[in-house]
Amino acid sequence: MMDTGAIVPTQTNRDAGRLTPRQIVVELDKYIIGQDKAKKMVAIALRNRWRRQQVDEDLREEIMPNNIILIGPTGVGKTEIARRLARLAEAPFIKVEASKFTEVGYVGRDVESIIRDLTDLAVSMVKSEWTERVQNKAREAAEERLLDLIFPPMKPTKESQRTKKLDTQMDVVSTDDEWDRHQRTREKLRQQLEDGKLENRTVELDVAADSFPMLQIFSPVGIEEMGLNVQDLFGGMIPQKRKKRKMSISEARQVLIAEEAQKLIDMEKVVKEAIQRVEQSGIVFLDEIDKIAGYEREAGPDVSREGVQRDILPVVEGTSVVTKYGMIKTDHILFIASGAFHVAKPSDLIPELQGRFPIRVELNSLTTEDFIRILTEPENALMKQYTALLVTEGVKITFTKGAIREIAQTATDVNDRAENIGARRLHTIMSTLLEDVLYRLPDPDIKTVRIAAEDVRERLKDIVEDEDLTKYIL
Repeated sequence: MMDTGAIVPTQTNRDAGRLTPRQIVVELDKYIIGQDKAKKMVAIALRNRWRRQQVDEDLREEIMPNNIILIGPTGVGKTEIARRLARLAEAPFIKVEASKFTEVGYVGRDVESIIRDLTDLAVSMVKSEWTERVQNKAREAAEERLLDLIFPPMKPTKESQRTKKLDTQMDVVSTDDEWDRHQRTREKLRQQLEDGKLENRTVELDVAADSFPMLQIFSPVGIEEMGLNVQDLFGGMIPQKRKKRKMSISEARQVLIAEEAQKLIDMEKVVKEAIQRVEQSGIVFLDEIDKIAGYEREAGPDVSREGVQRDILPVVEGTSVVTKYGMIKTDHILFIASGAFHVAKPSDLIPELQGRFPIRVELNSLTTEDFIRILTEPENALMKQYTALLVTEGVKITFTKGAIREIAQTATDVNDRAENIGARRLHTIMSTLLEDVLYRLPDPDIKTVRIAAEDVRERLKDIVEDEDLTKYIL
């Protein structure tokens, strides 16, 4: 259960929002062990998004999301729950760390950039979906352009046009010989192109050139870096520069499909749909919120704690944020915050911010039994990952039940004696345990590897017993 950055879903499943809370928990169980209460609460929150959409429009605007704070030590599944939830909802989702933001007026990122980034992701997501929808039409248009590159079309002569017109009236098919030969040759090439017989043939293609550099400017809503393309500013007033490139037909096909798909997509509708998704189903995962809790009072401006909290408050409460796509209302965006809260407490947050996170869920520390399940049960379990990695070297690795329990027990012991980093401890232990095997491969003499409990004890014995060494290795 590792933290990752922003997740952007590539295709919308219209039935995703109709999953019942129980079905949502079943899906989360495939990747997250334990933490039943947290999974239950986020499942309800996700289902409420769908329920709200079914309510009459007058009341719909009054129903606000119940934002959640997940409290628990690192490595117990806080981020993984939010990530998997966003995938189930196939909603615009972004993970940010609260400690990276500063109060407005100081150098650094302001909190409204969260919404701008979320909107960028939503536009990319919707554009990807629309591109998928027009793939067939784009491919047909690209094939036609490829055929024109290989064998340029010939305009019919005036005589053939006159003849065809007269013959059509008399229901007689008659064409100019040269035109007829040209069309037959073209159709033969079309068939070869469809059969993939011309994939390695080289063609010369006009492609768009990046004639304008990306600029970094001060945005109107704070000192924010923003990519700005001069071409976008002046639209069609400046003709787009193109350059000729030689490439194989297989490469040219992908370039042309992308160009044709772009022509078929209405970006105004894409942006409109993306804004609606952000406003109605966007999810922001605000990690390390405990790092901005004002548990230490120091003289002078506190730009990294209470100042950031005060800036986050209006975004969570509901405000309008300026983006390059237009105004985004944040009233119905779901915020899920998380933090270990080792030193600070949720009550150390400013009262107004506490009130905007009415649901608090405490996640449990992981036990030895949890570690055993994490190693074996999830679809992305560590044992399955290492098994798949070694298969690429032609090696089959097996772990006995005793070995799995020994690994889990070692993780528990080290977490108790040193810093508790939850399931991440399993990654360090597995890496240390299999270090020699992974280093020696590929080796024609190694076809199978069997890890037993005594192998685990022998490999990790010195490290576990030496407390000073544990701090550095495990």
